[in-house]
Amino acid sequence: MPQRIRESLAILLITILPLHALLVTVLTKAIAGAGHAPLPVLAVWKEGLLGIILLLAAYEVFRSRDAASRLRVDLIDALIAALILLSIIVTIFTHGDLKLYLFGFKYDFVPLIAFMILRRVNWSADFQEQAFKVLLAIGGVVAAYGILTFFLPQQFFTALGYSDLHSLYLPDSPLAAFQQIGGSGLRRVQSTMSGPNQLGLWLLLPWTLGLLKVLKGKQLFQWIAYFGIIDFALFLTFSRSAWIAACVIIIIALFRGDADATIRKAALWLLGIFGILLIVGGIFAPNIILRIASSSDHLERPFIAIATILEKPLGWGMGLAGPASNRVSDACVYLPRGADASWAADRPNLCVFVGNAQIQPVDRACECPFLPENWYLQIGVELGILGFVLFVTLIVLILRRVFKTSGELDQIIAFGFLGVSIAALFLHAWEDAAVSLTLWALLSSAAASK
Repeated sequence: MPQRIRESLAILLITILPLHALLVTVLTKAIAGAGHAPLPVLAVWKEGLLGIILLLAAYEVFRSRDAASRLRVDLIDALIAALILLSIIVTIFTHGDLKLYLFGFKYDFVPLIAFMILRRVNWSADFQEQAFKVLLAIGGVVAAYGILTFFLPQQFFTALGYSDLHSLYLPDSPLAAFQQIGGSGLRRVQSTMSGPNQLGLWLLLPWTLGLLKVLKGKQLFQWIAYFGIIDFALFLTFSRSAWIAACVIIIIALFRGDADATIRKAALWLLGIFGILLIVGGIFAPNIILRIASSSDHLERPFIAIATILEKPLGWGMGLAGPASNRVSDACVYLPRGADASWAADRPNLCVFVGNAQIQPVDRACECPFLPENWYLQIGVELGILGFVLFVTLIVLILRRVFKTSGELDQIIAFGFLGVSIAALFLHAWEDAAVSLTLWALLSSAAASK
């Protein structure tokens, strides 16, 4: 009975997670009115549900006849435990701020602890089947709604409770409904999620599912139609990190498994055509494809993070980099030299930089978040060189193990995990709960300890 309840709750969690941002936005407006930041009491449901799942799992482990063997520690467990212990030690000897530590702990370690516990319990043969049926259905809905939002007017989103701005994260304001590519007015869709990058990374799971079905050549028409919807939504995110991850998944999938020979050739041609189109787009529409300002940040910030690590190789402490830093810092906007910032005049709490100069507010210096734009370097900034090495070793070890599995659904999980791990080279890819909790929970069912 506990196993059946746990698996049902896990399916429920996987189903609702991609809808979290939309539901919280709509419910916040219904309860508190327009213009309010997401209500914390609505936002913590996922942590509460995850806590119940983990308590049930712990109960199963300690009540099982083979509890001693299930509690046996392997290298994966040792690496996770070492990272957590290191985070405590480094934080005590650096900033010592418990609140900041807990923010960092939530993003860095809650999914890893969930994985460490859930890989010790049994998962029924039906769990993965049900989970991927849910991902198949909810993936189609999220993708279709995302495509629709590319065309809907701003008034539609403000009626739902979203901010009347776009492209900005303001801690004390509602969520923006979409981002725009600077200088083009072109939307980057985020569908029901909190941002286009988060949507792009989450879509890698149903996208991979559709891809592997198409490559097998069975029920080809319906799978091509499904894959096409997911693929178009993934394209409209304009998340280049998700695009890169998708291309790597395609290349590896084409040379692994049992892909139909004809479809493999067609896929290679299509991949080549897509690459040519990207090159042409980079030449004739660089503000959309290359996005120099954004690309320079993605190149510059990792080097700043590396310099920070070398400056303090033992680490700066938990919560001082990445999404946790975002939660406790000012909301900062960086505009190119000569840009017009008059649109921000009615939002005095928004920190605006034009070039390297802070022009708003004028009465205080802003404390902007430290975003390395690389999850591995974020860990390195927080936990030092040792933490960086331990985390990279953990990811590599998990990838090696999960790709040794032979089941079709296990392979989808493996490719999804690989895609997010690649995107983490360019983004804080594990920050979104829909991405991290879904993948680590599914990974638990694929790599459960025996």
